[in-house]
Amino acid sequence: MPEIRLEGLVKRYGAVQVLHGIDLEMADNEFTVLVGPSGCGKSTTLRMIAGLEDVSEGEIYIDGRPVSHLEPKERDLARVFQDYALYPHMNVAMNISFALRLAKRPKAEIDQKVRQVAEMVGLTEFLDRKPGALSGGQRQRVAMARALAKDSGIFLFDEPLSNLDAKLRGQMRAELAMMSQSVEKNMIYVTHDQIEAMTLADRIVVMHGGYIQQQGTPEDLFKRPANKFVAGFLGMPPMNFLNCDVETRGTETFVTGAGFDLKLQGEAAQKAQSHNAKELTLGVRPSDLAFSQNARPETALTLDVRVSEYVGAQSVLLCECGGASVTVEVNSETPMALGETLVFEVNPARVHLFDRKSEAAL
Repeated sequence: MPEIRLEGLVKRYGAVQVLHGIDLEMADNEFTVLVGPSGCGKSTTLRMIAGLEDVSEGEIYIDGRPVSHLEPKERDLARVFQDYALYPHMNVAMNISFALRLAKRPKAEIDQKVRQVAEMVGLTEFLDRKPGALSGGQRQRVAMARALAKDSGIFLFDEPLSNLDAKLRGQMRAELAMMSQSVEKNMIYVTHDQIEAMTLADRIVVMHGGYIQQQGTPEDLFKRPANKFVAGFLGMPPMNFLNCDVETRGTETFVTGAGFDLKLQGEAAQKAQSHNAKELTLGVRPSDLAFSQNARPETALTLDVRVSEYVGAQSVLLCECGGASVTVEVNSETPMALGETLVFEVNPARVHLFDRKSEAAL
């Protein structure tokens, strides 16, 4: 499988610069997900790799060979897009085999490849149907099968599940994950959905404003975000942020803000003590707050419950702390009523601290 390397990739549209020197390496047989909000540059990056957008500055290397001057057909890539891009007058088998027939492969080879990829994505019984007779999920499978049949070294996915409903999206995510394990190829996947990124990726690349904010495994980015943007983007419900000031009282370190006065412990206390600025942002994930009737004030947040969203085994509480919004995940059996003031203990090993000006993690 080829290695892909982006060096100093810049993209401009006239006077507007949308990518600012992207440096990225994607190893053999790696599922890389580019994720970020709309307008962050992730699709532009993918289209530049595909050869559908010109490179303003920098270079794209595939197996050490510069390819930014090559046409898309010369880059050994297969692409799956958001809109499926199927030929409506052709049946599933003909759509899957289109690139092979264009390359004038032997008929026996084409038939074998079509059967092989159709079985892989669960389309064997639909080979004679036309796209108009298929569901959205089935049409997306056809698009994936067509890319697989091409047998390229690199697969590019540009938000392929965004047109599907929630249930189908979950099903297709699972199928994509299984496919990536059985098909040993480089896969680059673009999405704005952080759940897709967390569940599919070997490595996530978080983008914002045309810059790479952080890259790493899903666990690394979730547990050790590089800055406030990454911390707030990954995780559902998103991380809570509270402005705070650092205070040293004897040998102990506290972060204090509107409605709370928390004692830091372990690594968090060390980071706060050694940091120059004393105006910070405290980050706590909703799952790291636990309802407690016996918590000490220095280890807990006192919250006013405003809204409770029942989602089955869990409930998501929308609360207030000193005028700031705080979200909490609790067991749906936890007894509470709207308007109550409740105490939630903070997991001291899971707090995050960010510089308030730069928003970088301590």
